[in-house]
Parts: sequence; structure tokens; C-alpha cells
Amino acid sequence: MSTDGKPNPATAAGDGAKGKKRKHYLPHNRPVKKKGSYPLRPGVQGFFITCDGGRERQASGEAINVIDSFFEELLYGNGTTSKPVEAVSKPTNKKIKFSYSESESSSDEDDDGEDENGENESEAHTGEQVDPGNSRGENSELQKDDKQSHDKTAETPEEQCSGAGEPPSKKQCLEDCSSKCSLKDNKEEKSIDKLIEDEIKELGDKNKRRFVTLDSGCNGVIFIQMRKQDRDPGPRDIVQHIMQSAASTRKHMSRFILRVLPIEVACYASEEEISRAIKPLVTKYFPLETDHPQKFAVLYDARANSGIDRMKIINSVAKSVPGPHKVDLNNPDKSIVVQIVKTICLIGVVEKYKELAKYNLRQLTSPGS
Repeated sequence: MSTDGKPNPATAAGDGAKGKKRKHYLPHNRPVKKKGSYPLRPGVQGFFITCDGGRERQASGEAINVIDSFFEELLYGNGTTSKPVEAVSKPTNKKIKFSYSESESSSDEDDDGEDENGENESEAHTGEQVDPGNSRGENSELQKDDKQSHDKTAETPEEQCSGAGEPPSKKQCLEDCSSKCSLKDNKEEKSIDKLIEDEIKELGDKNKRRFVTLDSGCNGVIFIQMRKQDRDPGPRDIVQHIMQSAASTRKHMSRFILRVLPIEVACYASEEEISRAIKPLVTKYFPLETDHPQKFAVLYDARANSGIDRMKIINSVAKSVPGPHKVDLNNPDKSIVVQIVKTICLIGVVEKYKELAKYNLRQLTSPGS
């Protein structure tokens, strides 16, 4: 019998469980897996780009396309749509001419002519009569020799390659012919679809990409890392080419990108680390022994970091530049860019900073500028 006036404990527990949400906890002493791009870190070089807030993902895609196009222009020249390696890899339709076949046939004909002339001359000098049977036999032998030489010239390159006992010059020519035929067959084996698939796989592999987006951790800021090889142009050359092209053509390039700055040194945001990491950059652009001293300025900006002293960083960067070069804030020849994002300091060198609208791509391409 059921007791009157008392609720069932099983049903009451079930109603309470349905109304409450299950709590989720992070695992103890285990790193949380984060999906997306890798965070910004020291030791990288690339491009510091500002964009509209909330449009970081779209701006990073546009930035990679713009940077890649201007990188190819610098690497392969203006107006080139294909790489020079592709032009070399295409098979050339050339007619192969075997010089030994003509030389042998001509030499045989010359020898035959000399024999006939020699026999006629000997007959004319001696005045002796020649047996008609012997003359017919000699003529038949000469015809056989001509036929054999003609058959040699009519052989195909494959038949010639299979022959044995040829002279060294003939063997070398046949080997060249066989190597060209094998290269052509290997190129024909790789279809266009297979080449496209290989290129898609290479682009899909993040480790083989030349330009990769890194997470800056700040709103309205993106960073494009560049994996520079030996003979590739650096970030400074690419950004300078982009700004000069934008200033000359006034062609609109993107919707969300604002400012593009080259970064060649990345380190932790401390006075000691900055003064140590900037030494190779100063040696490259501000040499100690020079006949043309440069006027420079330090451009400092910090985001999501209020614990660092602005003037200490500017003074440490200015003191690292040797004596022949001087500070000029009004009309500098080169400007040292110092961008601090959280705990990372990004350093680069630019030219004509004020003339190129402070490297603001939108302002350079706007019609009213």
C-alpha cells in the first residue's frame, strides 16, 4: 500500500535532476587544447597589421592574398603570371637531326664516286679492256653498298638505340635521344589532375606554407608570419613594394586592412631583451662605419600592456644606434617601429613613414588623399 500524503522519493529526485544542468570542469594539470592559429611568440618575423575590430579573420585572409601577390612580383618580376621553372619543365617540340647518318651516306657516295673515277682514269691511262662480267659484278656490289647505307639512314631512333657495335659518337647521340624520350614519357605520365592534387596537399600542410596567421590576442590586430628562405625578399622589401604601388596606382586592395608594418625581430617586452635582440637589426641598417649617416626616429606603441615604461624602451632603442647616426623626429630617413602586444615586442625598420601615410593602406588608396 502506498502511504497517503507523502511524495515518492524516486520521482522527486528525478524532477530535481531534470531541472539542473550538469557542471563541466577542466581536467587537473592538463593543458586545454585550443583550436585555431598559434599564438604570437618571440623569434618570428612577418607583418604587423591593424584592421577593423571584429574583422580579424577576414582581414587575415585578405592580408595573405595581398602579401603573396606582391611577394611573387618581387621574386619573379613584374607582369609574370607563371614561374620560370614551369617554362623550363615544358617539353620542347624540336626536330632531332642525326648528323652521323648524313655524313656516312655522303662519305659512302664520295667513296663510290672516287672508285668509279679512279677506275675510269686507270682504264683511260692503260688503254686495257675490262671484262664486262667483272664490271657488272662491281656495279652490283656498289648498288648493294648504297642500299645498305640508305637502310641505315632510314632506321628509327628506337632501332638505332637497339643496335650494337656503333662508333662512340653515334652511341652518345643515341643515348641523348633515349634520355629525351624517357623524360618526355615521365612528363606525360603526370596528368594535370595529379599536379593539382599535389599542389593542394602542399597548400593544406601548414608547415609548408610561406605565410601563416598567428593569434595576437588583441582586438583589431593580426600578425602574418613569414617563413623566409635564403633568396626570398624580406618583410621590409615586400611592405615597401606594397606601399609604393598603392601610392602610385591608388588601387583599392582590401576592405578591412588598415596599417601594414614589417617586423624583423620579435622578443619579450623587457628593456634587457629589447636591447639584446635589436643589435643585428642596428648593424644591418645603421652601420658604425659609414660615409652617409642616417637620421632616425623611434615609433612606439603598446597594446594590452600597461606595466612597461614607454620612455625606457624608447631610450634603450635610441642608445643602441651608434654615434654617426642622429635622432630627427621631424624629418627622419628611417624609422624604427616598436610595437608591444601583451608580453611580445615587435621591431622593424621602415622608410618614408610620413610620406606614405604612416603605412596606412586604406588612406593611401582613398581618392581624397
